[in-house]
Amino acid sequence: MAVRKRNSDIRGNVQTPPKMDSETKSYVLKLLKEREERKSSNRIKLYKPYDYQRKFHEAGIDCPQRILMAANRVGKTYCGAVETAYHLTGEYPKWWKGRVFTKPVRVWVAGESNDTTRDIIQRELFGAPQDPTQYGKGAIPLDHIVDTVRKPGVPNALSAAVIRHSSGGNSLISFKAYEQGFEKFMGEAVDVVWLDEEPKADIFSQCITRTVDTRGLVYMTFTPEKGMTSVVGSFLNDLKPGQAMVTATWDDVSHLDPATKEQLLSVYSPAERDMRSKGIPIFGSGLVFPVKEESIVCEDFDIPEHFPRLAAIDFGYDHPTAVSWVALDPDNDIIYVYDEYRRTKETPLTHAAVVNARSPGIPVAFPHDGLQHDKGSGIQLAQQYRDLGVYMLQSHFTNAPVDGALTGNNSVEAGLSLMLQRFETGRLMLFKSCQETMEEIRLYHRKSGKIVTVKDDLVSAMRYAALSVERFGEKFSNRASFKRYNFDLKLEYSNKGIV
Repeated sequence: MAVRKRNSDIRGNVQTPPKMDSETKSYVLKLLKEREERKSSNRIKLYKPYDYQRKFHEAGIDCPQRILMAANRVGKTYCGAVETAYHLTGEYPKWWKGRVFTKPVRVWVAGESNDTTRDIIQRELFGAPQDPTQYGKGAIPLDHIVDTVRKPGVPNALSAAVIRHSSGGNSLISFKAYEQGFEKFMGEAVDVVWLDEEPKADIFSQCITRTVDTRGLVYMTFTPEKGMTSVVGSFLNDLKPGQAMVTATWDDVSHLDPATKEQLLSVYSPAERDMRSKGIPIFGSGLVFPVKEESIVCEDFDIPEHFPRLAAIDFGYDHPTAVSWVALDPDNDIIYVYDEYRRTKETPLTHAAVVNARSPGIPVAFPHDGLQHDKGSGIQLAQQYRDLGVYMLQSHFTNAPVDGALTGNNSVEAGLSLMLQRFETGRLMLFKSCQETMEEIRLYHRKSGKIVTVKDDLVSAMRYAALSVERFGEKFSNRASFKRYNFDLKLEYSNKGIV
């Protein structure tokens, strides 16, 4: 029988815990209960966002219109509730890098119906509506709730509430439902609109209109259960300045263990599993790469020196400049995508510095538009990168020559077909750390049979790299060509009076 050890002092003498009389014990229990009550009525202090949630919040600093298109059960609704509570109260945490309101705000929140608005949005903000003891145990701290107004005809539902703002005034929140029609979303100007689940386009546009004069925010948290709607399509295929889309899958959260994921997948039909687990809308014309994600992703590892490597760049400015790095396992004919980079509104100087830092001496493929001349300097875009020390290939990307041809073509479909064959046979793999590339692959699709060339920057760079590495890849240990390349550059610089 195991013997339980008593507490001892530093000399080894057994200490007996001091006994408390009933009055002291009652007082201690009262303090503990009050502490738990304070924690439960101030849940906002306990919020520790996942990376995708933090990314969504931070996007609000530049983008007044945002959508969080995410899998079920990942915390997307609470993410929206917490941000709404921050804006209503003005109580932003130290880590916050998103939009800040320094004065009271006018807020709308809305869901599909009055019932779902009550059961989901109101619950996350104020606590379970059917249980009076849970009032004030949502995202809005209890001591900030000044007053609430009941919604007529909907049991336990709120129509509005007054929330104390840290500036000294009061914010006002109103509850709406899509089933009321877009007319209920007309009229007044508001600072913040949070839409939980996707509305019709007319309601979404009304909400944007209501925030124009205030330069306010409209953000939506949802799982794309309605498929490729006009609202989803506009963010996927025609993302405009001031808009942001953040996605999240089950793999982006730690609170779902493998057993839970397996149990959830078992109750979903095959057609909806990607939508439920990855937040991917069901596309009318289909994904370009209809492969299981787990079959094309591997754990990161150190690339052996004898693997030829190559990088590729897809040029951009308003849309991202993207770089993809690949390595070829020559023994097993497997191409690994092992690094990625994607950035908007930066100059070649910035991009070149990243490429040179991550992959000195690794050749870089580029598309045909790299031959275009800059309007200001008259220098080709690819040459600008060469002048900055990047080991650019001498000619733009083409597919490999076939059937005895001397040169390859630029057919995108032919290249994608080769990539799909490699994906399906396990000969094109992504490192697990290449999350942004995986995000693009999940959403890369055809519409009416044609490739939708939006948010495909890393996919394009990956295509140039994967289909070039066999011809132009170089071993990382082989620096001779890089040394020769830099020697030629220095001569060219010297002739131009640069060095």
